[in-house]
Amino acid sequence: MKIPQCAPGRFYGAHSAEMEEAIRKVFAGGWYILGNEVRAFEEEFAAWCGCAGAVGVANGTDALELALRALRLPEKSRVAVPALTASATGMAVLRAGLTPVLVDLDQYRTMSVVSLREAFRFFADIRAVVPVHLYGQMAALDEIIPAAAEYGAAVVEDCAQAHGAQLHGRRAGVFGVFGSFSFYPTKNLGAVGDGGLVTCADAACCSELEALRQYGWSERFDSSEFGLNSRLDELQAAILRVKLPHLDKDNEKRRFLAARYTAGLTGLPLELPLERPQSRMVFHQYVIGCECREELRKFLADRGIGTAVHYPKSLAEQQAFAAASRTELPETERLLPRILSLPMYPELTEEEADFVIEAIREFFGA
Repeated sequence: MKIPQCAPGRFYGAHSAEMEEAIRKVFAGGWYILGNEVRAFEEEFAAWCGCAGAVGVANGTDALELALRALRLPEKSRVAVPALTASATGMAVLRAGLTPVLVDLDQYRTMSVVSLREAFRFFADIRAVVPVHLYGQMAALDEIIPAAAEYGAAVVEDCAQAHGAQLHGRRAGVFGVFGSFSFYPTKNLGAVGDGGLVTCADAACCSELEALRQYGWSERFDSSEFGLNSRLDELQAAILRVKLPHLDKDNEKRRFLAARYTAGLTGLPLELPLERPQSRMVFHQYVIGCECREELRKFLADRGIGTAVHYPKSLAEQQAFAAASRTELPETERLLPRILSLPMYPELTEEEADFVIEAIREFFGA
């Protein structure tokens, strides 16, 4: 049995007719950039998410950069980000002309409020906070947002791995001033190429982002400010419109598979994912912690089971972020050599999940 760690092509196998019809309509329509499909997807995603509006962009990194630009912060202002995240999070901060401050994780592998408050005490010029809903787990926004407000900092959610995750019954992307999403093919809601989107707290924010994503145009061919060329194309929007109605069901399948993993792996010398109280995790990844990670990873690979490490280096260890400020990072440093992502996607079968469980149990002699 061969089980990849991720398999974005499996959705197509189950929904090929819908997807091909959506693609056909785009080609037949002859309009490929910022047309009806993008507008419809923005409206549908905003309604699904429960926010005032949404603006489609070229990718998730641009989404976060544009959201930060729209805050109009002074140049080089500090932005608090978790040290364990995709490098895209930190890169978006740098591209926006801002300075990252790296903070530690809590027991749920998201931004530590204790570490964040420590950062505020040390760095008075933190003007924004970017909590990352890592692996599909909501960060502690009910604590982070009040802490940020005390110091006059705006909150921009990095929701790239959390399409549909909830905290206190509200979806990711509606808590901060902005929420940034990625539609990279392996995401819970993935395109067949790159794509991204920003959710907005009000309509004025949406209008500002619409200008920033397209050269800073105040009107066509008139750039009134420094903007980007970052537009979600019609083809990707059409495909995302096909996939969005299936997302809640697909997230439930991820939760079912995660529960199966947890039941089968409990009792082994592993750290299993914890779900934050009053939240609903969507398991973009199912990440275990293992003291003998590399040995386990090789053992699984020999049996045809793909795994991944999200992520092998913290931002603190990457040269691009050498100038970033930081707090102490004990939990990040503890986790880094242990984390391992098991196969996780809605099309993973129960038989495949059980094969993974049995292989891990065999590794530990259980």
